Amino acid sequence: MAEISKLTLECLAIGSLPHVNLEKAMEIVKKDFSAIPFWPQLTKLNKNEDMIFQFLENMPSFFIDNKTGKTYLETESDKFFEDIEQFFSDYAEIIENPYTDTIEKYAINYSSTFPELIKIVKETKPEYAKGQIVGPFTLATSLTDKSGRCALYDETLKEIIVKTLTIKALWQIKQIKTAFKETTPIIFIDEPSISQLGTSAYITTSPDEVVEIIKTISDTIHANGAISAIHCCGKCNWEVPINAGVDIINLDAYTFAQNLSLFSSKLSKYLENGKKIAWGIVPTLHPEELERANLGNMTDIFDKAVKYLTRKGIDEKIIIANSLITPSCGAGALDEKLAEKAMDLTKELSINLKERYLI
Repeated sequence: MAEISKLTLECLAIGSLPHVNLEKAMEIVKKDFSAIPFWPQLTKLNKNEDMIFQFLENMPSFFIDNKTGKTYLETESDKFFEDIEQFFSDYAEIIENPYTDTIEKYAINYSSTFPELIKIVKETKPEYAKGQIVGPFTLATSLTDKSGRCALYDETLKEIIVKTLTIKALWQIKQIKTAFKETTPIIFIDEPSISQLGTSAYITTSPDEVVEIIKTISDTIHANGAISAIHCCGKCNWEVPINAGVDIINLDAYTFAQNLSLFSSKLSKYLENGKKIAWGIVPTLHPEELERANLGNMTDIFDKAVKYLTRKGIDEKIIIANSLITPSCGAGALDEKLAEKAMDLTKELSINLKERYLI
């Protein structure tokens, strides 16, 4: 199991930035997240860096209609049957040895920033580095077959999705570890759609089914010396990621901190076992409120979030020891100036809280 105790009150970034200049985006990474550098998704620079599309490359069954440009999943064509046989063979080889050259077939090429992250890891040798994949539930509910049927309800497609994302996570771990073997990768599983579990849209989907597919990926991340995390920026049944065994749960604490407290019994044991809450304090989803945000009111939001849990009987010291600071979500929809403010505030809040609690 990778070491996570040193992460107390560190700051992390989530997902996207709005920048169209690669160097400028990476300067933010170096300035605000030097302790845990990450690779931002720059969809305004390249639309292929979309959090869904970015991870579909070389996934068997995924096709693009050359005439319409529409994407779909196909499980009936001769090409699919050829692809799936090779894919399962590749997967078995990669699971046995992630350092095999075969994994390079499933590299994340739709990223301008991942190579830059690797340069940073080589040059600065950080203790941690952050990567991400789209979550299996979010991906399986975003894709359909030719008839419009959700991939979640096709066992073959669901298995392909889980295995593809597992490989994408392992590829990042390999790249980071090759850059500097002492750096511990933190792989975020971005699962915004698990906030829809229990709604009429997925009334037939059991939480246990979602736990199983997330756990499959998380366990493999652990088995390869990395830390697993889940990000969800909506109201969420937090028992799902906790039961899946992830090391870090990341929420929009600016808006939904009280929702987290509904799971205080499960959360108490989670924290006692040294697992972490990454509090998404800085309101990237509310531009007008981000305009007014400052270190003072962000500190107040953090204090309020912690109190929701202490009122449920969870010891404040345990909460603080197992807290990290993030923006509430990715900043890709903001303008560049406001996104930079969000990143700066995330770092400032982390420093402020460390000074209060750790020094």
